[in-house]
This record gives sequence, structure tokens and C-alpha cells, in this order.
Amino acid sequence: MLDHSLKKSFFMLIALAGVSVSAQKDLKLQYKQPAVEWTEALPVGNGTLGAMVFGRVEAELIQLNEATLWSGGPVHKNVNPDAFKNLALIREALKNEDFEKANVLTKNMQGPYSESFMPLGDLILKQDFGGQKAASYDRSLDIQTGLAVTSFNAGGVNYKREIFASAPAQCIVIKLSADQLKKLSVTIDAASLLKNQKAVQNQTLVLKGKAPSHADPNYIDYNKEPVIYEDVAGCRGMRFELIIKPVVKDGEISSEGDKLVIKNASEILLFVSAATSFNGFDKCPDSQGKDEHKFAEAPIKKVAGKKYDSLLKEHIADFQKFFNRVSLKLNEKETSKSDLPTDIRLEQYAKGEKDAGLEALFFQFGRYLLISSSRTHNAPANLQGIWNNKLRAPWSSNYTTNINLQMNYWPVESGSLSELFFPLDEFIKNASATGAETAKSYYHANGWVLHHNSDIWAMTNPVGDFGKGDPMWANWYMGANWLSRHLWEHYQYTGDKNYLKKVYPIIKGAAEFSLDWLQKDKNGHLVTMPSTSPENIFYYDGKKQGTVTTASTMDIGIIKDLFENTIEASKVLNADLEFRQKINNAREELLPFQIGSKGQLQEWYKDFEEEDPHHRHTSHLYALHPANLISPLQTPELAAAAKKTLELRGDDGTGWSLAWKVNMWARLLDGNHAYQLFKNQLRLTKDNDPNYSRHGGCYPNLFDAHPPFQIDGNFAGTAGVIEMLMQSQNKEIHLLPALPDSWKDGEIKGITAKGNFTVDIKWNEGKMSQTTIVSNIGGTCSIRSAQPFIIEKLNVKSEKSSIGYTAVFETKKGTSYSIAPLK
Repeated sequence: MLDHSLKKSFFMLIALAGVSVSAQKDLKLQYKQPAVEWTEALPVGNGTLGAMVFGRVEAELIQLNEATLWSGGPVHKNVNPDAFKNLALIREALKNEDFEKANVLTKNMQGPYSESFMPLGDLILKQDFGGQKAASYDRSLDIQTGLAVTSFNAGGVNYKREIFASAPAQCIVIKLSADQLKKLSVTIDAASLLKNQKAVQNQTLVLKGKAPSHADPNYIDYNKEPVIYEDVAGCRGMRFELIIKPVVKDGEISSEGDKLVIKNASEILLFVSAATSFNGFDKCPDSQGKDEHKFAEAPIKKVAGKKYDSLLKEHIADFQKFFNRVSLKLNEKETSKSDLPTDIRLEQYAKGEKDAGLEALFFQFGRYLLISSSRTHNAPANLQGIWNNKLRAPWSSNYTTNINLQMNYWPVESGSLSELFFPLDEFIKNASATGAETAKSYYHANGWVLHHNSDIWAMTNPVGDFGKGDPMWANWYMGANWLSRHLWEHYQYTGDKNYLKKVYPIIKGAAEFSLDWLQKDKNGHLVTMPSTSPENIFYYDGKKQGTVTTASTMDIGIIKDLFENTIEASKVLNADLEFRQKINNAREELLPFQIGSKGQLQEWYKDFEEEDPHHRHTSHLYALHPANLISPLQTPELAAAAKKTLELRGDDGTGWSLAWKVNMWARLLDGNHAYQLFKNQLRLTKDNDPNYSRHGGCYPNLFDAHPPFQIDGNFAGTAGVIEMLMQSQNKEIHLLPALPDSWKDGEIKGITAKGNFTVDIKWNEGKMSQTTIVSNIGGTCSIRSAQPFIIEKLNVKSEKSSIGYTAVFETKKGTSYSIAPLK
């Protein structure tokens, strides 16, 4: 879906929003010891190839991934032919409030589980130091350049390993060097958890393999063979190839069996390339697959004759055109801790020591990870981005669409990385095709539907393995609707009407399904049935537990949001008036949001008690965030109910749950509470250390800890910082809407607001001191601030409003506007 008009808007963003902000300090992860656990290793990636660098001395381990390497093959039509027979029975049970029967019947509407993201393999470098021990050890990752470095001294020789994943070169580049000649003796080996064959060919190590045709999720233990390589429904798993090519200065190269041996070299360059036979979501990767050898070999041929410095320069230029658009400075008058190892900083932070530099580093780390994991067609960043070392990864490392996939892309627009949206954009298009078949076969409905899980094959059916899964998560129906919000938001941020015209049928398709899905209740309201509130349980009739019900608040919020966005899109395009009126009428008939007995926003159709009052999901607050149906500005009573809900849920949770709450508290304009949750995101977690229990937080390498690792918390944490410092809801730019007291002084540059405005904000002693807004496409700009201000070039002064001060002015494309506080 990345057509010429979309590319044009991307280049406009590069030209007007990218233009390198100044170099930023304190943007390194650094350590004084090698990684022991995977969550201590350092990630590099070019969007397709990912590597986790352990920094070990004698036997370096570099764990590898390729974004399209998944188990399975294309989804099949009508996977549960009897599903529809149960729908009317479920609805009848719900009308009678027979929740137990509804739950049992809903299981009959499940299908197979999604497929899994697979590990590619390991690169092992065994280095001979003549029995000498290493000293003066350092390892680091500079997230402003994407360069990971390990250095140490052994036997009086200083050794260095440098590694980066280059998007221009489409390979991983590794440089081994020493400060004395002919001191590098290394054995190069590779391994994979997948079925493979390995050989040395023309002084190159080649590993060819096969992904499984099916892999059960890691939480399934009832099948004798959870990983299957045989044909499944006529399609075998995808092929892959890994190539490791050394280029040596001085020294000798030989082979020992299937290993490469280099002796007495002065410098070694290793080029690592990989490819799979993945040929699209609807093609069997075996019989209809691409030539993986051709695609793995091409980058090696391209780079083998190039100098390291040239490759590094090319990589940094490409990487920094994205990364350097945004900078963040916080409390720079504080004593910097940038010289300390990152794990030590995290330990000190856990004990209550201030470290605004660490907070800014975590913010930028989220942007670093998105640049490194979202640049591959049809393969958006998954639950672990592109980094996974397990054959059966946590939750299959798939696309979980009741929050997690969407959360990955919360900072893509506001964080000025709009071009990196295209993998999700393409995935949504694929899912709209498979989802149309699912809507028809499962529900006899129009449009398209997507349930709780998906994968690179754009699977859209309810999961659960035909009745073995719990409906509270397996049978959830709103994935298409939620993902359609991302299409609409991409238009809102870029202003690209040609793009909107192309994706409008997909947005409309989600609305069409919702129209068919909605039912009238006894009061004449449109409701969903069956319905769940992921992944929570309610009590009824005393202590009976239920999960399947009518009209969860999340459902109503998502559908109302979808309808409003569809209406707005049709207005922008000046098209589809009849359908616009149809969904406008339906929107008016939707069940209203309800406030419960505790003053909270009700989670279900009735004011049920929750089985877990502190549940990690806050699904019923979708209307507060990511939507803006509830806000202190527009709906103060509902905003107060949302606040009460968050208070009842509490400030603990998994890593991603903490991140969502950061964004929600920011939307409630409570910066101090948002900051407290953000601090909790930085709680050090070590799986095998009782001193740092398995709470939500982050690992020593700053990966988000669910636990285990889920990357969505990293991305949502980055988005949450932007929400604290700038919001562009309600068709306005709100400056410092939720600035916490702890960030007394600071500056953020290069973030993006809806309407395609680039925003720089500087503040001192908790108050805005200067703001610059660049209008990239022209149009009306509305500003809100807690203090009175003036738009200097136009001499437009703000006016007092219910919350803060506001001003509205017309902008010209490519023009910069300075906003200063009124004295």
C-alpha cells in the first residue's frame, strides 16, 4: 500500500520534520561485563535482520533473526464450518443472562492458533588469546548510530568488535580488530534451533534450513508434537538461508568441517545476510516461495568489496535521517550519570535516585527499536520486535491485536517516524482480505473482522484450537476496528488525502462488519453480543464467574470511535454520503457509556464486580486512550469516571500495562501520576535474581519486562512521554498538557502533531519558555497552553478558556511559527 502519494508525504516529512536536530548526549547503553542472559544482550536491527550481541570474550554469541521467518503458511477458508450455527444460540443465552451456556457455546466458534515467529540462528565466534585473560572490558550500544561495540585487553593487546545492522547494505556488518598486527585468530560457527544443513563454500559459511509447518504456542502442552515439519494442509514450512562471509586482512582462512578458521589476521570483516522464501501472506512459502538463496546472496555480493568506513558512514546516514529528527533533554542541570554502566544506573534508580538522563534514554530507546524493527514489507514489528531466541517464543511472538500490536505503533506518528508505518499498513490490508472471508464464513456478515491473534499470514479467525481456549481472550471481535484507527491516524498526521482515499474502503469494511454485528437490546440500544472485555472475568449471581456477556464498554468505545472516524473520513473525501448517514444513525443508537456504583466507568453491560480488580488490562478505557471520546476538556464527568477506574486498578501491572496507564494519566492531564507509572516502567527486572522480582519493568538491556520480554511496553513508554509533553487531540495542539513536577527544565524537538505540524517545546521551572511549530502542509492550527502566550510572527494573543489559554491561526506550508509566553 506504499504508493507514490504516500512516499511523497513521507519525503515531505523527511524534508520538513527530519532535518537533524543536534547531537544528543547520554544515548548509550553500556556495561562492564558480558551478557549472561538474553535480556542483557544488546539489540541491533535493520528492520529485517536482527541481532542480539552478548559481548562474550572467548566465545562471542550473536543471536540472529529475520523478520519474515515464521512457522506455517497461508490461512485456509472456512476453518470452522459449524461456527455460525452457534451464534443465534449464544445471543439467546445472553438475552436470558445464561452466561455459563454462552461461554460453552462461544467455544464452539473457535479456530486454530496463530503461527509463531521463529529464531534464525546463532553466530558463534571463538577467539584464541593464547590463554590470556581479558581485562579493561567494555560493551556498549550507541542508539544514536546503531553501533554496538565490545572492547577488552588480553595479553597486552587491545581488541575491539564493532557490529551494526545496515538497511542500505541489507546485511549485518561485524568488524574485529586489534591494535597490534596479526593478533586475530577466530573460529566462525553457526547453529540453528530449526532443521538445517551447514557447509563451508568458497570461504563462506552457509546455513540452509526449514521452518516448521506448524508450531503450537508456548502455553499449549497437550500435543505430543508441538512443532511439526511435515505437510500441513498441503503446504510445508518456509525455507531460509544464512550466509556469513569473512573478508580478512593478513592471516589465513581455512575450514575445519563446517566451520571457518581464521588465523593471525590483522582485521576481519564479517558480512551476515539472510533471507527466507516468504512470498506474501497468501502464497505457500515452499511451493510458491521466493528463491531465498538469491535474496541472501545479493547483499553479500554488493558489500564484499566495500570498505568498512564507507559502509558504516552509509548506515549512520540512513539511520540518523530517522533517529535525529527528535531530541529530548530533561533536567540537564542535574549531575549526569552517563558515565555509569546502564545496569548500575537502573539499580540506583530502583533505590530512588534521580536520573533524568536515564528517562530520556529510555524514551529514545523506543524510537531506536522501532527504526530497527519496522522496515520489512508485510511484517510489522511483532510482540518482540524482530528479536527472539526461542523455538516456541512467549505467546508465539505473534501479533496480539487486543492491544499489543497497536501499542507497537503508538509512537510512529508523534515520534516522527511516519515512514515506518508501512509494514503495519500492509498487514492491515492483508488482514482485511482474510478477514472478509472470516466475517462471511463465521458470522454471515459483510466487511471484515479480526480477532485476538494474528501472524505473518494475516490470520483473522478466533483462536483457541476449536474449543480448548478461554473465550475471555480467544473470542474477541474488535481487532479490525481498532487497527482501522491507525489508518485514520496516519492520514491525520500526514494530511495525505490520496492515502486516505486508498484506505477508506478498509476503514469502511470494518464499519460494515460492525453494523452487521450490532444487535438491539430491550431498551432499543445497539449492543454487541457476544462480547468480552479482554482478558478479564466478572462475578454474577454471587461468586459465579463469567467472561462472555453483552456490550463490554471496550466494544462500544471501539465501535463508536470507528464510526466517528469513518464519518470524518467520508467528509474529507466528500464521498459516500448514504453510508455516512447510516453509520451516523447507528452511532446515535449505541449503548451510552455508564458510570458504576464506585464512580468508575463501567467495564460491562451491568455493574459487575471484577474477579481481579487490579487486572493488567484497562480495556474499557479505550475511549480515553488511544481514542479521544473521553477527555477532561470535552466530557469532564466521564473523565472523572475514567480517573476513578484507574485509581481502582492501581499503579502496578505488567510492563505494557504500566505503559498504557502512562498514556491514560497523561490524557487526564495528570503529569505527576503519569510520571509515577513511567518510573515504574524503569523498575529493574532480572528473571533469575530474587532481589529484582519478576514485576513489570525493564531488563538490564532496557527491554520491556512483561515479564517475560514484550517490546510493546518500550514503544508505548515512548508514546507516553510525548503525551505528557504534547497532545494533538480535539483538533488542537496542547503544549505541556501533563508535565510532571519532576521535569522542571527540558526541551523536546521534532515531534509531530496531527495536521502535519512539527513541534519544538522548551520549558524552564515547569513553564513553557519557547515553542516553535512548523506547518508542513498548511492549514488551521489551534494551540492550548496552561499559560497565556503570543504567536509572535502574527502577533496573535491567546484567550482564557475553561482549561488554560487557546489561540487559533492559519498557517502556510513550510512556515515556522514562534510561540512565547506572555509576560
